[in-house]
Amino acid sequence: MEEPSKSNQLSIPIAIVIAGALIAGAVYLGTSKGTETVAGNNQQPQQVAQQTGSLDEMRAISKDDHVRGNPDAPVKIVEYSDPECPFCKRFHDTMKQVMDEYGKDGKVAWVYRNFPLDQLHQKARNEATAIECAGDLGGNDKFWAYADRLYEITPSNDGLDPAELPKIAQYVGLDVSKFNTCLTSGKFTKHIEDDVQNAIATGGNGTPWSIVVAVNGKKYPLSGAQPYASVKQLIDLALSEK
Repeated sequence: MEEPSKSNQLSIPIAIVIAGALIAGAVYLGTSKGTETVAGNNQQPQQVAQQTGSLDEMRAISKDDHVRGNPDAPVKIVEYSDPECPFCKRFHDTMKQVMDEYGKDGKVAWVYRNFPLDQLHQKARNEATAIECAGDLGGNDKFWAYADRLYEITPSNDGLDPAELPKIAQYVGLDVSKFNTCLTSGKFTKHIEDDVQNAIATGGNGTPWSIVVAVNGKKYPLSGAQPYASVKQLIDLALSEK
């Protein structure tokens, strides 16, 4: 029997090494798809495992929602937000700018819904409860005042000391004792979870996740902390729909 040539002897182990590298790469890609990821730029949302959904699954805006601006505005931006997400903190300021330009004329309304990413931010759900309690105790104005202050002072990524929550309540003029009672009552547990499930049903897999609803009811996705110019362009498109 003929002995294998030197070139054949070398090619066999090289082929094994290449095949092993390809398999390892495939395993890495296959397992990494379902893991938590945090996007690495200023615009992309903080993310959890990929979800699928449809914008048509968005829960209809109702009197139970927290609306900033004219509830009958022709364009509405429904934002699903996490108070410990750094991109949500950035986008909160962008939305305030939107309301300064479009809200004062009644063209755009901002609808806030809860989307705490428990896998990333263990404090976010309790902070979402705090914002809801502010609205429960003081109405729509206090809801937004509390949200504004919380997003202003939080360092994000679970950096806010829970002791600050009643301080914010006092800052915006709420009864702190009633606020603390509300915070531990579980009153908004279902409401917040309903918001989370609705965000997922619409295709949200990160925060901030927003849906722009046009004059004619057409819906546009708005994912991540997009810059003001991009948001403005989408609003103008939504306003032009017939």
